[in-house]
Amino acid sequence: MSSEEQTRLQIGHVLFIDIVGYSKLLVNEQSGLLRELNELVSGTREFREAEAEGKLIRLPTGDGMALVFRTDPEAPAQCALEIARALKEHQRIALRMGIHSGPVNEVVDVNQRQNIAGAGINMAQRVMDCGDAGHIFVSKHVAEDLEQHDRWRPLLHDLGSCEVKHGVRIEISNLYSDEVGNPQLPKKLEAVRKHRAHVRWAAVAIGLLVLGAIVAAFMIVSRGPTRSLTAIPEKSIAVLPFVDMSAGKDQDYFSDGISEELLNLLAKIPQLQVTARTSSFAFKGKEIGIPEIARTLHVAHVLEGSVRKAGNSVRITAQLIKAGTDTHLWSQTYDRKLDDIFAIQDEIAADVVKQLKVTLLGAAPKVRTTDPEAYALYLQAVQLGRQFTAEPFQQSDALYRKVLAIDPRYAPAWYGLARNFGNETGQGLLPVKEGFAQAREAAVRALAIDPDYAPAHAQLAWIAMYGDSDLAGAAQHLERALALDPVDMRVLTTSATLLQSLGRLDEALALEEAAIRRDPVNVTALFNLGYHQRMAGRLDAAIASFRTVLSLSPGNGGAHCQLGLALLLKGDAKGALAEIEQETSEIYKMIG
Repeated sequence: MSSEEQTRLQIGHVLFIDIVGYSKLLVNEQSGLLRELNELVSGTREFREAEAEGKLIRLPTGDGMALVFRTDPEAPAQCALEIARALKEHQRIALRMGIHSGPVNEVVDVNQRQNIAGAGINMAQRVMDCGDAGHIFVSKHVAEDLEQHDRWRPLLHDLGSCEVKHGVRIEISNLYSDEVGNPQLPKKLEAVRKHRAHVRWAAVAIGLLVLGAIVAAFMIVSRGPTRSLTAIPEKSIAVLPFVDMSAGKDQDYFSDGISEELLNLLAKIPQLQVTARTSSFAFKGKEIGIPEIARTLHVAHVLEGSVRKAGNSVRITAQLIKAGTDTHLWSQTYDRKLDDIFAIQDEIAADVVKQLKVTLLGAAPKVRTTDPEAYALYLQAVQLGRQFTAEPFQQSDALYRKVLAIDPRYAPAWYGLARNFGNETGQGLLPVKEGFAQAREAAVRALAIDPDYAPAHAQLAWIAMYGDSDLAGAAQHLERALALDPVDMRVLTTSATLLQSLGRLDEALALEEAAIRRDPVNVTALFNLGYHQRMAGRLDAAIASFRTVLSLSPGNGGAHCQLGLALLLKGDAKGALAEIEQETSEIYKMIG
């Protein structure tokens, strides 16, 4: 028998059943309860009919069982209700049940017997694990299927999210009526009701506050003519990473840092559409022509160049290219001392703006100063912090501390530490409480030095949301950050997440779509957009977003699963299974 014959992937509708307190029973008591449970379950009408049709698989689990129905999503729910009614005659059995529809593998085991495994089984167990005795919990996916039928709607009660294995949060509903089920909130979710009340209060209390700032940001990010596939704004530019021309080719972090500083300076000019860093730097080291890069990024101009650093001297060559004709509009070489590095950046930005015939408006940029050695260390720390693994994080943290030992009042270094601590916490490299506390302290230090430093406000907003569940506090910091820098990608994406948390998906999507116009190949931003589009029921748009993610980042963890879920909701079960089979992330496989 071939492996393809032995393993078949399909959608299974799973009912996972667990005897509560089973491990505390004596062996003879355990055996008796299992016999009683088997008789009770096999006596239900739904069980008998599915088994007679050959559309039921039973999987013993030691302290219960999993039933996999290959009929429809209603089958496990109906069976669970029948079991709950029958339990009234079996007072000594306390059960909890979980239901999920997802991919399962029908296999032939070593004894040539039919067996079952897969993400659908795993997730049904995770759903069940959220409950106590008497609970019948269903996953969000199952609840959405059941809600298509009027008779199920009165029995479904949304409980919000529950944290399960690996820190994953799943959305669940409680299935009960006046006669069966358990209407009580389970111990695992005692905090949910308080959280919901807080979210509802926050939505009312800060709704207008956030909305004004978001609308202002949206207007700025979306400025200029409406984009289409052919209409590229004339006043648009991408700054590519400058090439390291130093003798040892060991100053890559410095040339990248110069490029990013120039990008940030140009992004502050209201009339100019500037591609964000993630998209511009995606082409680093790739042999792709300027016209193709510009078409991908939807810009009319490209700024490229090189950096040669030796001792306290630096030579920066910058050239502005008109992408449509691949011709040089302007080129200039700047020979300076490192002490003048900020002045060089301002001078290059001013020259580019002049060539693009854009008028500089508003106040002059704030004078930026720090020790040249500290600045070089800072750029190196930034580059290391973007690698998102343990050792580079440690090296980055150490470099930021060296910067601050030289210049304790350099706000970007304090912010860099804050961002590192936040990311290290998110990656599980720091204990949650300690990590958030360190991130908060560093961000506060940055703002004590420069109260107008927008990234630090965005970092405190992130901490308020994820560390404190303080949506009102997050909104206040985001309002300030948006007023200071309405085109900063971190500010925009954090604002979109806040709006989504408040249930304002349309506004969140509008902001994310506007942000992606600045950062069209940012895989993370596109993934989040696709996720929120699916949540909002915009399935065609979600499918397109996840396909774009996979075209830019083949094998992206979670993208195949999310695409599969969107296809499944569209009714394309075959396409959904094909995508889920390609998923690389074990956590997303479990979610199914």
